[in-house]
Amino acid sequence: MHGRLLRASFTLALALPIGAKVPSCVTDNDLAILAGAHVIYSWPQTVSPPDELVDLTRDGLVGGVILFGENVGNGTADALASLQSDYESSPAAAVFQRYFRTSGPLFITTDQEGGQVRRIKTGGPFLTAKQTGASPDPAAAGTTAGEEAAAALQGDNFNSNLAPVLDIFRQAKDFTDYFQRSYGNTSTIVSAAATAFIKAQQAAGIPATAKHFPGLGSATHQQDTDAGPVTLNLTLEEIRTVDEVPYTSAIAAGLDLVMPSWAVYPALDDVPSGLSVKWITEELRGRLGFTGVTITDALEAGALTPFGDLPTVSVSAAKAGMDMLLASQRNVTQGEVVRSALVAAVRSGDVEWKDFVASTKRILALRSRLYG
Repeated sequence: MHGRLLRASFTLALALPIGAKVPSCVTDNDLAILAGAHVIYSWPQTVSPPDELVDLTRDGLVGGVILFGENVGNGTADALASLQSDYESSPAAAVFQRYFRTSGPLFITTDQEGGQVRRIKTGGPFLTAKQTGASPDPAAAGTTAGEEAAAALQGDNFNSNLAPVLDIFRQAKDFTDYFQRSYGNTSTIVSAAATAFIKAQQAAGIPATAKHFPGLGSATHQQDTDAGPVTLNLTLEEIRTVDEVPYTSAIAAGLDLVMPSWAVYPALDDVPSGLSVKWITEELRGRLGFTGVTITDALEAGALTPFGDLPTVSVSAAKAGMDMLLASQRNVTQGEVVRSALVAAVRSGDVEWKDFVASTKRILALRSRLYG
C-alpha cells in the first residue's frame, strides 16, 4: 500500500502545473541528483579524473564529463570504464527510476570532429571537415567520417560526440574555415556531408551533436566566442535559407543533440543564441521541430561576460531551454557552481519545475540509449 501511495505522489509531483515550485516530496538529495544530470563536468591535465570528481560521481551528482586532448592517452579507456562503474554504483539510477522510470549511463563526450580537431589522436576522422566536403561524394565521405569517429570514441569508452560542425563558412580562413572545421561554403555541401556523418555515427550507437546553431559560418577569423562577445548581423531570411538548412536535414535524419552558439543574432534576439528563448524554444524546437537534447557551448566563454557571472548565465541557459550545461573550464569546482545554481533556481521557481522535468526527461531518454 505504501509503495502505491509513494508512486502516486511522484506521479502527482511530475504533473504539477506550470509555475509550480518543487513538490515537497522531492528531497534535497534527490533534487541535487536530478540537477546533476544536467551538468557536464571537466578536469585538468590528467588522464584519470581527480578524486574530487570521482567522489561526486559516486554520489550520483555528475551528469557527464567532457575530455580534452590532455585527458586522452594511454589508460583513457580504463579510466572511463572505472568512472562509469563508479556512476553505476551511485544512487542516481534509483532516483531516476523512482521519478522517471528510466535511467542510463554517465554521458561521456569529447570533440572528435576530424583533422586537427580530434581529442583522440590515434583515431579518425583523419580528414578535416573541409576535405570531407570537397571530396567527389561528400555524403559518402561524411559516412566514412562518422564511422571512423564512432570507432575511435567507442575504443576509448566514450559514448557521445560533440560533432559535427554545421557552420557554412563565408570567406576563406574565417573563424570556421581557419582549421577547416566547416564542410563547405554552401548549404548543399554541408547538409550532405554532415547529415551522412550523423547517420553513420548514430547508427554505430554514438549520439551526434550539431553545432553551432543557428550558425557561426559568417564569423570572421577574429570573431571567436571563446575570447569575447560576437554579434553576427545577418538577416533572418539569410539565417533561415542558408545557415539553418543543414539543421533541417540533420533533424529529419534523427539528430540527437544540438549545441547553440554564444553569438548574438540581432535579427531575432539581443542575447546569445544559447541564452535565448526565441532561438532555442521558438526557432529550434518550435519552427524546426527539434525534440532532442540541447547542450551549451563552454559556459566560461568570453562571449558571456556581458550577460552575468557563471551562476547567472547557467540559469539563463536553463530558462532558455538548454538541457545540458557544459562546465568545460577543466575545473571540477566550476561544475559544482553550475549544479548549485540550477538547484537554487529550481527550488525558487526561477526555473519552472515543469520545464525542469521536461528537460530531465529529454536527457534521460537520450542516456537510456547510451553505450556504457
